[in-house]
Amino acid sequence: MSYIEQSLVRSHLSDLRADADAHARARRARAARRWARRAESASRRAARASAAVR
Repeated sequence: MSYIEQSLVRSHLSDLRADADAHARARRARAARRWARRAESASRRAARASAAVR
């Protein structure tokens, strides 16, 4: 394998790795937003329930 081929493969692999990292970050951000929404609605539900008890 020539030096040019090696550098092409290396840059392609680093591109793939960067894409995978960005994808994982986006997925984590989406999951975090989803869990934040769930926690928010759960706390609202708890507040309503405690207000109903009083």
